[in-house]
Amino acid sequence: MDQSRLYSVRMRASEKESHENGGKHISGGELLSSYSDLRMSVNTLLEKALNHSRGKPDFFQIQFEIVNQPIKLVNPLPVQTNEVTTVKEGQELARYLLKKTGVPKNIIEKAYKQIPEYGVRGAILIDIQTGERIDGRTDKGVRVSRMDWQTGNFEKWAKSKAVPTNPRLKEALVLATKVCNHELTIAELCWSDDPDYITGYVASKNIGYQRITQLKHFGDERGCRIFFVDTLSDINTYMSYLEEQPILVQLEEDHETRVD
Repeated sequence: MDQSRLYSVRMRASEKESHENGGKHISGGELLSSYSDLRMSVNTLLEKALNHSRGKPDFFQIQFEIVNQPIKLVNPLPVQTNEVTTVKEGQELARYLLKKTGVPKNIIEKAYKQIPEYGVRGAILIDIQTGERIDGRTDKGVRVSRMDWQTGNFEKWAKSKAVPTNPRLKEALVLATKVCNHELTIAELCWSDDPDYITGYVASKNIGYQRITQLKHFGDERGCRIFFVDTLSDINTYMSYLEEQPILVQLEEDHETRVD
């Protein structure tokens, strides 16, 4: 991929109405693409939107624009899979891992009590000092954007770690890597709104990307994405990084990340 001229390609799809008019969110996606690969990138996101377990979209939007900012190369977070037998066990492990990242126990419990109230399409930001939501985006949340992982490099990483080249893992790990690369991010807690996918994760710089095989029940369309942040610096600069800073995840030849 020619990194001197890349395009940010973004997709969103919903049912009945657009997201702004209260439509049900079906799918979203992000890619960085060269000009010559734009058709393939658009088709990839189209297929994702049209073949999603949340339903068939009535509203679909895809856009691309050239990336004018310098692109930052970031090594992927180390990955570990934690097998659990119940959702309760998975959520207890998630709480334990969040505490291990440095999020205070009372803030974790306060965030969990508020999860049913959020129902947002993007991520919410929670201050680890107060437990309050601070992004100010109501039902929209923050959408992390302008990020990708070249297929060849991702496949090389997957082979070296003996993990399947799963597009879902790639997409989630790219996002978590970008989010946790910023100094204000203490941890991320996430599980999908896909009713057929119950695996989620906790991620941070100090524990890596910790997959948990059960964080919700099959058939549940409620997802969760929380970024626990330390607001000692400008939160607007942080949100600008999440939404605008282009990132390419890349396994460096001479500095491999360990997978436990």
